[in-house]
Amino acid sequence: MRIMHFLEIAVREPSYHGRSFLTYRSESSLKPGTIVTVPIKKRQVLGIVVSSVPKPNFRLKAIIKVSGKPSLPEESVTLLRWICEYYASPIGPTTQLFLPSRIPESSSISERPYSPLLPMNKLPPLTTDQVKAQNIISRPGMYLLHGDTGTGKTRVYIELASRSIHQNRSVLVLTPEIGLTSQLARDFVRIFGKDVFVIHSKMTASQRQKIWLTIALQRTTYVIIGPRSALFCPLHNIGLIVVDEAHETAYKQEQTPYYHAVRVAGKLADLHKATLVLGSATPLVADYYFAQQKRRPIVRMTQTAADASQHKRQVSIVDLRDQANFSRKAHISDALLGAIEATLSRKEQLLLFLNRRGTARIVICSQCSWQARCPSCDLGLVYHGDIHAMRCHSCNFKTQLPTSCPQCHHTDIVLKSIGTKAIAEEVQSAFPEARLMRFDADNKKAERIEEHYEALREGKVDILVGTQMIAKGLDLPKLSLVGIINADTSLYFPDFSANERTYQLLSQVVGRVGRGHRQSQAIIQTYNPGSPALQSVLSNDWESFYNNETQERSRFLFPPFCHLLQLSCRRASMRSSQSTADRLIKHLSKQGYRIILEGPTPCFHEKIDNKYQWQIVVKSKQRPELLKVINALPSGWTYNIDPINLL
Repeated sequence: MRIMHFLEIAVREPSYHGRSFLTYRSESSLKPGTIVTVPIKKRQVLGIVVSSVPKPNFRLKAIIKVSGKPSLPEESVTLLRWICEYYASPIGPTTQLFLPSRIPESSSISERPYSPLLPMNKLPPLTTDQVKAQNIISRPGMYLLHGDTGTGKTRVYIELASRSIHQNRSVLVLTPEIGLTSQLARDFVRIFGKDVFVIHSKMTASQRQKIWLTIALQRTTYVIIGPRSALFCPLHNIGLIVVDEAHETAYKQEQTPYYHAVRVAGKLADLHKATLVLGSATPLVADYYFAQQKRRPIVRMTQTAADASQHKRQVSIVDLRDQANFSRKAHISDALLGAIEATLSRKEQLLLFLNRRGTARIVICSQCSWQARCPSCDLGLVYHGDIHAMRCHSCNFKTQLPTSCPQCHHTDIVLKSIGTKAIAEEVQSAFPEARLMRFDADNKKAERIEEHYEALREGKVDILVGTQMIAKGLDLPKLSLVGIINADTSLYFPDFSANERTYQLLSQVVGRVGRGHRQSQAIIQTYNPGSPALQSVLSNDWESFYNNETQERSRFLFPPFCHLLQLSCRRASMRSSQSTADRLIKHLSKQGYRIILEGPTPCFHEKIDNKYQWQIVVKSKQRPELLKVINALPSGWTYNIDPINLL
């Protein structure tokens, strides 16, 4: 008589939004982490064995196929279960994080080209701060590496990685964006050669599958570099996890499952008994607060890696309200134009930052105030001069720029609130001989920053114009001027994170200069010179900013002084969406949960794809109370636990 085994399986099926693992029968006993093929509805999908269970009292389908190799590490299976529980995540989309779409043949492993290595002793000598940092970060656990821009945090990462590899333990280095992996990968490959793998979503499925299979099959020591998805590589025996630029919003997944990579990295480090380093020049207020409360080491670095004693950074302010400052160009002040001319004459590099892409953010009629808006989302359309069309940055709706107002038929259509394309055109017309490149989300593949990093570093580009993707991580030796076209683009967002985001962005942009390479300056154009966030940037006073921000958040009960849950519903009409939200808030208020309910209100983007969105914000000092709310939600509601903002 055959002995039948009953197994809980995490299925890789995005349409399966249940929060319970599915049970299948098998004629053989299978260990957790074994990869199998199972039937679900009329499809055959990959799955991961999670655990053995007693025989249930209902009929079961059989496992179709068992993959002999590879299998997932025990820590990966535990992490999958934890994400499902901690974020109340559906099984199908969560399992997608851990498995490729198919398991390639075992012979199809990734070839790792040989490269000559640079011995560690050939690297620049460590600064006093770097030596202190690596000595403090000596045991498993979480460390907050608070290093100012230019202090050489990457050098510390390399020392820690070398220590981990000499202990035969792998290293995982996370970056917030694909564009930032190039510089880190270059530095790590010089030291660790073929043991370094870079993995990200811009690679082909075949490339990612080969790397995944190599890591799973060849249980050796690796350095993996990539964005948040790299967390789910099947690495065995991790000794070090680095989260570079740990403050970045890109570490929060903005679709199901709504995990935060920093929290997941913390759990993964705990499972492997590894060292976790959160590196940032501008740490998240919540991360800093929790590190203080839990007495986690906060490692401070202020000494620039290059000798900056002879190369000071000058920072100045230009008031956008004073039109006398703009006698030559509409959006670039006389002071900034003069600095650009001087920089180019010295054959040095400059960076112009504006966190708005496109040519004009607002298309409006000067007579009747009609504004061009997306018919599906009701968001303002952005004009792109290079394609002579207006585009919705939410749903990608496109249409031509009208020659007259569709409402009053007047021909005075005005373009306002410029973006990076307009700045690039304005600067290029003023300096036609300069080599200029623009970097923003509208770039084609060949125009992306990772494709041009070496050219930027070598000074083959004179002027960089771009959004936040050029604001962080780049170390350009020939860069001597930073110009911030409008410092206030994120300051007035109606959200608790607006001050923090503004401080981080401005600090990161200004930090591209003053790194000890050469004399440098930063010119900041702003409508609000007295802003506390801006004043903290000018004085490089993190402590002052942190104290002011924690006082404000404590007063109005925002993280880190509470946990947040954002609930939203989408309906065909505004009235239906509002009434649905009203019913839910009345229901939740009667349940006796230890929560505070705020709303309902229209979402920041009220209309998406011809549907109206309303939201409810739930606050609680006990996070499990928010999970109770999630479990009580009726169908048709979406939820985001631990959101980084409420926009």
